[in-house]
Amino acid sequence: MRAAIAAGLAQWGLDPARAEALARYGELLLARNREVNLTAITQPGEVATLHMLDCAALCVGFGQAGPRVVDVGTGAGFPGLVLAILRPDWSVTLLDPLEKRLDFLAQVAGELGLTNVTLLHSRGEDAGRDPALRESFDCVCARAVAELTVLSELCLPLARPGGVFLAMKATGSQAEMDAALPLIGQLGGRVLPPWDYAIPGADVTHRVWPIRKEGPTPPRFPRRWARIKKKLENFS
Repeated sequence: MRAAIAAGLAQWGLDPARAEALARYGELLLARNREVNLTAITQPGEVATLHMLDCAALCVGFGQAGPRVVDVGTGAGFPGLVLAILRPDWSVTLLDPLEKRLDFLAQVAGELGLTNVTLLHSRGEDAGRDPALRESFDCVCARAVAELTVLSELCLPLARPGGVFLAMKATGSQAEMDAALPLIGQLGGRVLPPWDYAIPGADVTHRVWPIRKEGPTPPRFPRRWARIKKKLENFS
């Protein structure tokens, strides 16, 4: 795992010395996954490419995203914990509604000695209505949490005007984006050209949709979960 991660980081011009910490993260993930369902990817080589290097792509395409980052629906820490390891100068908040996931992330952060990670037990729509969090982050990111209409409503309220929301998606997500465009405009966002990238060591290409926060999000957003959950239930 270490060798694959180091090779991929070097290919992207990132510090290969960070591979040691990312590989240890992967080992802890696979060990805990035997007790708690954290990932469907269970082969070390695929953890290296489809988790660690996939998330590292955000440091390649958007390395100047800003120092205050929140990962909405972080799950097992993707992409937020990878970003925290690769960019110790960033302050990364890992937001998730399940305590068992946050317990695991606390274990990893503690073992790796990460001081730039904050764990937040919350749902995205609740965080977006919290005055202490709303419109306070330079960068909001999310990876495969929901379709883009739902995801934009959860994430854009957390981005400051001038900040960016980075949605990690499949390359076949144009129809999702087309459906989400009207709401993104209402939320104060503007979609920038997408960035497609091939994951080193894997025959997989993914896409990042950058959405610039150009104005404040109206107070009515995010709506209560009961108003938006039907869209999430239809996501596959």
